[in-house]
Amino acid sequence: MPVPGRRPPSRRVSAAGWSFVTPFLVAFALMIVTPLVYSMYLSLFRNQLMGGTTFAGLANYVTAFGDPKLWDGVGRVSLFLVVQVPIMLGIALIAALAIDSGRLHGKSFFRVALFLPYAVPGVVAVLMWGFMYDDRLGLTGSVNDLVGFPLIDPYTKQWILTAIGNIVTWEFVGYNMLILYAALKTVPLEIYEAAAIDGANQFRIVRSIKIPAVRGALVIATIFSILGSFQLFNEPTILKQIEPALISTYYTPNIYAYNLSFVGNQVSYAATVAIVMGLVTAVVAYVVQLRGTRREI
Repeated sequence: MPVPGRRPPSRRVSAAGWSFVTPFLVAFALMIVTPLVYSMYLSLFRNQLMGGTTFAGLANYVTAFGDPKLWDGVGRVSLFLVVQVPIMLGIALIAALAIDSGRLHGKSFFRVALFLPYAVPGVVAVLMWGFMYDDRLGLTGSVNDLVGFPLIDPYTKQWILTAIGNIVTWEFVGYNMLILYAALKTVPLEIYEAAAIDGANQFRIVRSIKIPAVRGALVIATIFSILGSFQLFNEPTILKQIEPALISTYYTPNIYAYNLSFVGNQVSYAATVAIVMGLVTAVVAYVVQLRGTRREI
């Protein structure tokens, strides 16, 4: 209803708003909605060597939920998520707190230095770390020669997932640090001044003011990290070219779907795996967001 004394919004303003929103809506429909709908369509069919493509209904989903290869990859990325994400976010939080404090000299340098690895392309970062992991020519070999025994051995089945986690942590600590640091900069200076007048020391300020202030940003960073963990693909795929015996064709769900589609020519089942993993990721991310929102309230 029009409010007396106010001019109703003109059609020209409405048209200007739609002109700003339309490019995003078109890109979203073409890059997100259309592939998703097409994947759901493909998942209802089955690719057979004899007989071609036939309608399968929900049979692919029944097969996926009982596929040991798929759930072996899900278990591996879940372990990666449980261990690597808290370590990465903990380092990012400590770095953000250190840069935000007034006692660190050269804050601009450390902020750029921590963020710089995120600017390195993922393929280049994995190749760089893959060389350093080499026991003969890389940094690992130099350390082992220095101590006189194999202290570090990333290219083993026991340590390859840890080696991948180290690469991912190095890549994304700076990105998460920047999110948390931006949240810290929104805290008004008056709150710090009032806390100092009340006699609060630095540890009390961190515990009672700064950490609660970044809780929302920490939830967002956690959700982003969950999405990235379930989509783990680049690092193990490139390391597989260096050590093929350590990385299987179903090491992660994304690698499994890739090999099903481009190697095994099972496009429909690969789409089913992608849909199932999308549902699993959405459920886990929603649970984390719900718990984080409740704690913030």
